[in-house]
Amino acid sequence: MPHVAKWKTDEVKQLVEIINSKPVIGLVNITNIPSPQIQTMRKKLRGKAIMRISKNRLFKLALEKCSENKSQIEKLIEKLDGQMALIATDMNPFKLYRDMELTKTKAPAKGGEESPEDIEVKAGETSFKPGPIVGELQRVGIPASIESGKVVIKKDKVLVKKGEVITPETAQILKKLEIFPLIIGLDLCGVHEDGVLYPLDVLKIDIDEIKDKFTNAAVHNFNLAMNIGFMTKQTAVPLIQKAHHDAFALAVNANIYSKESLPHLLAKAHQQMQSIKSKVK
Repeated sequence: MPHVAKWKTDEVKQLVEIINSKPVIGLVNITNIPSPQIQTMRKKLRGKAIMRISKNRLFKLALEKCSENKSQIEKLIEKLDGQMALIATDMNPFKLYRDMELTKTKAPAKGGEESPEDIEVKAGETSFKPGPIVGELQRVGIPASIESGKVVIKKDKVLVKKGEVITPETAQILKKLEIFPLIIGLDLCGVHEDGVLYPLDVLKIDIDEIKDKFTNAAVHNFNLAMNIGFMTKQTAVPLIQKAHHDAFALAVNANIYSKESLPHLLAKAHQQMQSIKSKVK
């Protein structure tokens, strides 16, 4: 039987304890995220979730051991690809996804990365002093010149299109221009809760869009209830007010005397009298 290092067995034991301690378990990809950024992200999650970085082989062993207590959690093994971290929390999977997205920040390119979006350099004055920088800008395709003693970018220029590789030369210029095209953060790969594995496409929902849909639905339902006279807690007061207004208008138009309609009926009669008087003259 091959010897297994004690630190590995201890690590698996700790991972099992972490997984069993929380109802929601997720895996996040941290490949290529610098250590300082990871520490910052840990701080953002402090008090909300436990984050543990380990080897995929040890994650696999821990998840297999936990499958006895947590149904279907072994399906997370399929998400182990690249450098991973485990997240354990009491938050529901959708709240966890939103918090993971909030860890993401802009970062400078080093060269060799694919651009996640079109990288555009805007026309206008720069903070650079006249000198070799003009040639550097021009070499990567930025139309630059010196005008009135200032380095000016003459027109908007899409330097790198989405999906294209950012060259080291372009990356250096972008850094000088303080353009940070990369987005780094914790990429949630999958979440397990209560025997259900939530993939990324299920977790990725637009909260603002859903709020707008609920708001629009509430407005439409309220209008419908008002139009058909359907009494609810929300429509009771406005429906009574509408009924009062309609009854008052009917009383005035039909010359029905009441405490509320009498002053208006007298005013209407006076107006009609004045109209007849002006015609008799």
